[in-house]
Amino acid sequence: MTEPTISQLEPMPDDWQRALAVVAHPDDLEYGCAAAIAAWTDAGREVSYVLATRGEAGIDTVEPAKCGPLREREQRASAAVVGVSEVAFLDHADGVVEYGPALRRDIAAAVRRYRPELVITLNHRDTWGGTAWNTPDHVAVGRAALDAAGDAGNRWIFPELTEQGLEPWDGVRWVAVAGSNAPTHAVDATAGLERAVRSLLEHRTYIEALTDEAPETYARTLLTGFAEETGKRFGNRPAVAFELFPR
Repeated sequence: MTEPTISQLEPMPDDWQRALAVVAHPDDLEYGCAAAIAAWTDAGREVSYVLATRGEAGIDTVEPAKCGPLREREQRASAAVVGVSEVAFLDHADGVVEYGPALRRDIAAAVRRYRPELVITLNHRDTWGGTAWNTPDHVAVGRAALDAAGDAGNRWIFPELTEQGLEPWDGVRWVAVAGSNAPTHAVDATAGLERAVRSLLEHRTYIEALTDEAPETYARTLLTGFAEETGKRFGNRPAVAFELFPR
């Protein structure tokens, strides 16, 4: 019996200069995407982060008023490890982010402000891998990012943004979804993988609440495993996968 053919992933486009990553929580980008971001910043590209929440409901043993500022600090330190200095928060409530015009408007405003050619977000579908249930925040923010990439270019959607000095930006060429069940493209993670591990380790408070495993062992095992599994579809090189939606 012959083995089933595994479809290969295409290289991500590289003819761009600015990217905006839009996710729900601190640590969302670090669970698998940071190695690609490190590779991009190494190449001189600009990457900015926008987070819908501060992750204030993410640690059971830390009350939200203390948790939010703590996780914000960890996220800024984490971003710096992979060459990202611009990190903004939209201050939607963690755990109850709602898909709708308010979220689309906030993300469209960020797209107009940062003027990216590439928007990066996280899995917007109901499940991870078809079996593990996704969280409502991820679904809402991922879907809103896909929509807001178009909203940002239409002056008649959210006209108040123009009144605030944010002119329409119709320059988004792709939206790349990390953690997708149906990836189409990938980035070589070889050069960025070590920094991706260190980037995830900056979320130490969250990791220590999540697992009894040593944080470095946990982060290295997880990210190396993801990259190697993806690499089976990308020339057997460690890789980060994306589902790419051209615009």
